Amino acid sequence: MCQRCYWATHSELEQAYHDAEWGMPQTDDRLLFEFLVLEGAQAGLSWRTVLEKREGYRALFDNFDPAKIVHYNDEYLVQLQQDSRIIRNKLKIASVVKNARAFLAIQAEYGSFARYLWSFVDNRPLQNHVDDYRNVPAETAESQALSKALKKAGMTFVGPTICYAYMQAIGMVNDHEVSCHRYDACRIAGETFQRPQ
Repeated sequence: MCQRCYWATHSELEQAYHDAEWGMPQTDDRLLFEFLVLEGAQAGLSWRTVLEKREGYRALFDNFDPAKIVHYNDEYLVQLQQDSRIIRNKLKIASVVKNARAFLAIQAEYGSFARYLWSFVDNRPLQNHVDDYRNVPAETAESQALSKALKKAGMTFVGPTICYAYMQAIGMVNDHEVSCHRYDACRIAGETFQRPQ
């Protein structure tokens, strides 16, 4: 049996996500927007709840295409509030549209959202050496700076704690426990990371 980070040991869904995605450096803008939406949706809930509804989000939010999401009208947003396939929080649903607008504006200004995002860690994943998950911080100076910038750009549900979870998910920081079987893979991916174009 392979060793995993403690948080990923409670369900097969969490294990699969942990083993395939969490902590691997990502530069694909669509995927970066997907994680931004999902991390915001998680606020106050468990990550497992979000993972269970991930396919619902993909279906209802045009596979996280911000160029399509910005055109959602009020009628559709009300419909979304009635759909149990996603987290039916009015503010969280509205934030997806608001954040899509800001996302596209950043993309247009910087050439890609990835290029903008990775500048907050000098285009190199941060390598932590976590021996106990209880020692992982809730936020850092980098997540605070990212949160402040995203809020200034017009986004919501991007507080410093949400931003740190986002950074962990997309591999801007490697917070796998050193005993985890994914630690080295994410470390190597970080060491060979290429600056986003």
